[in-house]
Parts: sequence; C-alpha cells; structure tokens
Amino acid sequence: MSDSPSASYLPEHPPVTDWVNDFDHTDPVWTEDPFPIWETLRAASPVVHTERFLGCYMPTTYQAVKEIAYDTEHFSSRRVIVRDVRPDITSRAPPITSDPPEHKPAKQVLLPPFTPDAMKRLEPRVRAICNELIDEFIADGGCDAAARYTKHIPVRAIAHMLGIPEKDGDLFIKWIHQILELGIKDDNELMNGVREMTGYFMAHLEQRKLEPGDDLISQLLRAKGPGGQPLSDEHVLGSLRLLLIAGIDTTWSAIGSSLWHLARTPADRERLVAEPALMPTAIEEFLRAYSPVTMAREVMKETTVSGCPVKSGNMVLLSFPAANRDPAMFPDADKVVIDRKENRHAAFGLGIHRCVGSNLARMEMTVAIEEWLKRIPDFRLDPAGKVTWSEGTVRGPRQLPILFGKPA
Repeated sequence: MSDSPSASYLPEHPPVTDWVNDFDHTDPVWTEDPFPIWETLRAASPVVHTERFLGCYMPTTYQAVKEIAYDTEHFSSRRVIVRDVRPDITSRAPPITSDPPEHKPAKQVLLPPFTPDAMKRLEPRVRAICNELIDEFIADGGCDAAARYTKHIPVRAIAHMLGIPEKDGDLFIKWIHQILELGIKDDNELMNGVREMTGYFMAHLEQRKLEPGDDLISQLLRAKGPGGQPLSDEHVLGSLRLLLIAGIDTTWSAIGSSLWHLARTPADRERLVAEPALMPTAIEEFLRAYSPVTMAREVMKETTVSGCPVKSGNMVLLSFPAANRDPAMFPDADKVVIDRKENRHAAFGLGIHRCVGSNLARMEMTVAIEEWLKRIPDFRLDPAGKVTWSEGTVRGPRQLPILFGKPA
C-alpha cells in the first residue's frame, strides 16, 4: 500500500505479479520507482499489453513511442488518460483531445501566448513568485519543498497569465488531484473536478465578455477559429481546462524532481552553483531523466508497432518517460548527466501534440532552480521525512522534505 496522500481514497487494484503481461501504472511499486520496471518491459518487447483498464498497450522503446505519436490514422487522442472506465466523452480539452483536421486550428490559437518573447515578459513575475515563496520558509532551516515551493510556482504563474486571482491556486490543485489521480479509478471524482472547474471558468468568461482585458482568457475570446468565426464557449472552456491541468501538475512535478535530484546529488548541485552557464543543459537532462508526463491514445484501427500487433478498442499508455530512458536512444540512459550534449528527449511529447507550453515549462523550471540555488545553495533530503510520489499520468514528488545547509 502506497502512503502517498491519494492512495487511501483509491479503490485497490490487485497487486502486479507479472509486469510484462499485467502491468499497472497505478501500482504502488510503479509509483515509488518505475525505472527498473521499464527496463524489464523493454527487455521483453517493444510493446507490452495488460488486460487491466479494459485492455491497454504500452510501447517501451523510444522508437515504438515515436511510431504511435506520429500515427494519427490508427491512434486517436480523444481520450488522453488511461482509466478503469471509458464513459462517453463529454468534456473536450482542445487541442490535446483533438485529432486531425480539427487539431491544427485549435493548436494555432494557443501558440501566440507561449512564444519565447511572451515568456521573457512573464519571467520577472515568476522570479518574484519564487522569492516570495522562499521568503516564507528560508528561516525555518528546512521545508517540504513540494508543499511550500514547487507546486505554487506554476499555479501562480498560470493564474497571472489567465488574469485570475493567484490565491485561487488551492482550488486548481484540488481539481488536478481529482482529475489526474483520483479520477483514474473514481468517475465521480473526475466529473466533480471537471464540473467545478467549468463553473469557475464560465463565470470568468462571462466577466471578460463584459470587461475584456489583456489576459489569456480575453485573448481566447478574441481568437478566431476556422472560417474566421469566434471560438465557441465550449472550445474556450476546454482550452482553459487544458492549460490549467497540463500547465500546472506537469511543471511542478518537473521542478520537484529536479530539486529531489539536486538534494541527493551534491556533486551536481555544487557544479550548477559554480557553473551557472550549465543550467540550460541541466534543465534538458532533468526533463529527460525525470519526464513527468505520460499520455494516452486510443487504438482506432488494428495495426503493428515495431513489429507488434495492436488491436482496436484498446488504450495505449504512451510513456514519454520510458522512451527517455531507452539506452538505444541515449547513452548511459539511466544516468543523469547534467552536461549531456546530445539530448533529443521526448519530455514534451512527439508528433502533432508536442506540448504548446514547452517554453513556459522550461522558463519556470529554470527560474525556480536558479532562484532556489541563489538563496539555498546547500540542501539535502531530510532523513526523518519521506518523499512520496504522485500516482498515475503525471509523476513528481508530492512530499519532498528538505533540510538547508551542509550536514553537521
């Protein structure tokens, strides 16, 4: 039984005894340490299958993940989370849940707010957020870095972009927990989270129609879809759900995993403090080694992937993190090499659904680690505490107890 905060609420799946033929990405063993499991699966086959989740495949190699990600004929993105049930799809989140030809125009609407120039304008606010957070705990000699730091940075940054109160962040965190963790096994939790989020954003939409501004909600309301028509409220709401869910949990997980690594790897921490110019390559390596996001596809037509047959009606667990640990693609794939030169990782996905917010995520990660190292250059895991990891689609530390300073 996992002691992650969510585990006590989740209906139990039987424990896995045969990973190759009966994998389960919600099993506590996977949650705690998935890396050796991926090695076992990769050694067995480029694609494995489980009867759980009403039938689900998982590509285990970079090549197999890439084949599926680029194949929009046989694999649909209409369901992006592998769950115990497959109810009728009522809530879209374009463009992530869109297939061609609807996908391209839905994605193009979201590109302008996430350009590198737009991120440069946002960066000072993110630096200020990081320092405001550090001010609250730096005198304590330690903190739970997940609870006090990592999760608040993307929450407050996206709230700032959307023009909604940063103090509403706790609501966003609650909805993400319901949708991405509890909702895998409990349909009511999923629907409650979606319903609350939709009601919240609908109120802001109505307000922006009366008083438009420069924020992201107003930009979406001004945007034009195919044929020059304004986007429907449903489309705007779906995109806002996507930005909140995809833009928060993923980045706080990536920042948390990076701090977890630096807390337990003094040589890398000291090197980054001494050589700040290494930060860009270090961030890319953290993204590769601790990729937070696993997506899903639905098999629409029978086909083969890396020589393995896949049948329609099944889901696919599209594990970009497993692809990024494939030794056929990355030398020393299981080592974190912060000055790795060649790093064509898939942390932001592959194919048409590559992450719209990759510039935002990189900026938030970079700023969060830079500001932490400036203020807290020496830190380590608290041996009296326990690190716990999130379950399901997005992986990152949910409890990260850290002590500041050098060991006595």
